[in-house]
Amino acid sequence: MGDRTDQQPELVLGIETSCDETAAAVVAGDRRILSNVVLSQLEEHRPYGGVVPEIAARAHIDHLDGLIARALDEAGVGFDDLTGVAATAGPGLIGGVMVGLLTGKAIAAARHLPFVGVNHLEGHALSARLVEDITYPFLLLLVSGGHCQLLLVKGPGQYRRLGTTIDDAAGEAFDKTAKLLGLGYPGGPAVEKAARAGDPARFALPRPMTGRNDCNFSFSGLKTAVRRTVEQLGHAPKPQDVADLAAGFQAAVTDCLVDRTGQAMKLVLGEVGSDPVLVVAGGVAANTAIREALDKLAADNGFRLVAPPLGLCTDNAAMIAWAGIERLKAGFRDDLDLSARARWPLDPDAPAAVGGHDSRRGVKA
Repeated sequence: MGDRTDQQPELVLGIETSCDETAAAVVAGDRRILSNVVLSQLEEHRPYGGVVPEIAARAHIDHLDGLIARALDEAGVGFDDLTGVAATAGPGLIGGVMVGLLTGKAIAAARHLPFVGVNHLEGHALSARLVEDITYPFLLLLVSGGHCQLLLVKGPGQYRRLGTTIDDAAGEAFDKTAKLLGLGYPGGPAVEKAARAGDPARFALPRPMTGRNDCNFSFSGLKTAVRRTVEQLGHAPKPQDVADLAAGFQAAVTDCLVDRTGQAMKLVLGEVGSDPVLVVAGGVAANTAIREALDKLAADNGFRLVAPPLGLCTDNAAMIAWAGIERLKAGFRDDLDLSARARWPLDPDAPAAVGGHDSRRGVKA
């Protein structure tokens, strides 16, 4: 994973291009976010109802240099002030990952700076430590458009996967449900907004995998149940139908996340110390109803819930810069021949298959 180095970074440039956000940030080792610039591509992808890899990669090429210049300007620093560069090396859409990774390596080479290729999932995993001094180990629920996992986080590069989705990720199910209900893209915020006016008990939707002794997830059946309910209505869903289905779907996802996370808490309780912490990270962690339910779960089980601010839940470069800082402080750096990866599990020793599926392959990846 790279060579050890004794250099202690103080100011790191982070670059994120794994999906449909082009982002650059400058973060200091004392947790100060000096800049965090994110350019969304939502309008480019909205007509297609999802991310188009070729469009995403082209947008990264067109905008990344300007965003890096803006991030440095907002931070009030220049390239000569940096002590390290971190760029997402995977997992993600390979064309986009390559744009950011090559740019980061070029800057590091030109300025003779230590370089770190960051696992995008590790960026999410450690994002809570950017805003709060959480001690290792802690329990992590990583829930996004491409990934849904429960992990014990022991330190940078040290993860034990407790559970994962055997099919779809929760965020992907939000997007598909929003499309079925005509709510547009991205689905997460749209479903949450519609659900506020809905009755979550009107439609009987399943809670897959709940009650099991493992910590795995499944959302494909829930997504199918929403589609069948829409078909059974026999007409284009009326506004109240949409609101009720959105509320029911959101409640079902919340119940699944709470049940599976509760099971994971039981498994790690003896390993997380006297102040056990549950961190929830990833784009779906921005959902208010899910946060509130996880907060109650944590309190009921003697855990403390820590969730990054909403701006650090979705893809951003500050989390990549911080993960780079943590890795460099732990004594690691990467060579400039590091390759981009479409797939990159946080726990490489986890079983390759769960329920017949390759659990190392996130939807996003």
